[in-house]
Formats: sequence, C-alpha cells, structure tokens
Amino acid sequence: MKTILFQLRILLPFLLCCYAASAQEFQGQAIYLSKATLDLGNRGATLSEAQKKQIQARLKNQLEKTYILDFNKEASVFTEEEKLEVSSSGGRNFFGSNFSRGKQYKNVKENVLVQHQEFYGKQFLIKDGLQKINWKMGTETKQIGQYTCFKATASVPSAELTWFTVSRGNFRRGNGRRRQAEEPPTPAEETAIKMTEVEAWYTPQIPVGHGPGEYWGLPGLILEVDAGNTKMLCSEIILNPKKKIKIEAPTKGKVITKSAYQATISEKIQELRNSRGRRGPGGRGGGRRG
Repeated sequence: MKTILFQLRILLPFLLCCYAASAQEFQGQAIYLSKATLDLGNRGATLSEAQKKQIQARLKNQLEKTYILDFNKEASVFTEEEKLEVSSSGGRNFFGSNFSRGKQYKNVKENVLVQHQEFYGKQFLIKDGLQKINWKMGTETKQIGQYTCFKATASVPSAELTWFTVSRGNFRRGNGRRRQAEEPPTPAEETAIKMTEVEAWYTPQIPVGHGPGEYWGLPGLILEVDAGNTKMLCSEIILNPKKKIKIEAPTKGKVITKSAYQATISEKIQELRNSRGRRGPGGRGGGRRG
C-alpha cells in the first residue's frame, strides 16, 4: 500500500504537468465571413432600389470581409484577411484605410484586450479590459457545419462594438447646411445609451470562451453572430493544425485606453470638420483655379 501511495505521489505532479501542457498546446483557427447591410439613413428614402444596389456593389469591399480567429484555451488573435480596398475612382478608400479594425488580442483568463490601430499614419496600441457581455442562455439549437450550436442573446452598448471606428454620418455631422435640416437632439436622446441586440450561436464541442471581434464569454466557441446590420458566420475550423500558431499580443504603437483612443478620433474628426468649414463657397475652397 505504501509503495502504491509513493508511486502516486511521484506520478501525480507529472500527470498534472502533462495536463497543463496539453491544455496550453491546444490550438485552433476559425475563418469568419462578415456581411453588413448599408445604412443609408434618411438618404435611403430618396433612392430607388437600383441606386441602392449600385451603392451596395460599389462598397462591397467594405461590407463583405473575411476574418481569421487563432485561439488556444486562454487567448485569441482576431485579424482581417488582407486585401486592397479600392474606391470606385480606383484610389485607396479613405474611410477603409483610417477606420478599419486592427489586429486584436483577447485573453479571456486575464480579462485583457490589446489591439493595434493605425490612425492617420500614427500607430496606437489600445490596452484595456474586455467588454463585459451579460449573455442570456437559450435552449434553441441548430447545426453549423458538423457542430451543434446553442443560442445566446445579449444587449450591448453600440459604441462598445464599434469603438475603433467612425461612420460616414458621424464624419459629416457638424456641417452647417446639413445640420440645419435636422432636428436638434433632445436631452433624453443626448444622454440615452444606444444598444445593439446581439444573437450568437456557440458550440460546446469546442469548449473555449472565444469569438470573433468583441464577442466572448460563452461556454464554447462562437460560430455565428448577428448584431445590428452585421452578420458573421464561421465557414471553416481547423483544430490543432500541424503548423503551430503564434497567439501573441501586438506590441507596436503608443499605449492608450479605448476611451482615450476614442477621444483622439473625435479630436481629429473635429479638426477635419473645421478644415472643411474654412473652405470657400460651395465647399471647394477659395484657392486658385486653373
């Protein structure tokens, strides 16, 4: 009996080390296809269906994207598949180059977000906590590929899902002639927090708390997300690939929090608005002709 106990004392630390190592070495990669519908606001009411389709086709590179999520038990890296975003005039897309999502690292064990963003030629490294999501677990299921998925829903502040970007509408806001035609916001509208209803589908067959973008915290990998005007669907999963994946946080850029980064964006947008306001009649400036 003593011999058996002695052997167990020797083997137990070894087995625990092996378990920890195997958990740490577990890796996977998920490919997500993201599709967004274009919100034309009040302008949409004045456009024909043909015109809306033309705009949708012109902005396809911005509305349809492919993302890659590399993950292990504790951390993940979410990146956009690189492709050149070209405008209808053939040039580099202004908004796509300045407000696209950068490389995002999430550590669900340590509650850490690290994201690299490039903004008007400057490199930023956003370090913050993960956005808390109060998921409501459902019993509804559906099959996504070979995985059985369960439904979960949540209501999340819209600004927390798009903190790294800005819409064209926000960029144009403040232009005097456009603003005159709009009703000023009421105090209730100014203080109200806009929320986005989120529907997610996760699979316990891959028991990690990761998901695409800002989504995380479910007892299984999130394979589908439907939030606002955007839907992300996992099209491929590779578990324990032969080539080891590097899951590391980005390191380059000025360290800043999410709120400070948003303030930086707001200041730059205001600067651009003021620059536009100083232009001559017709918004084209008073420079020389010819």
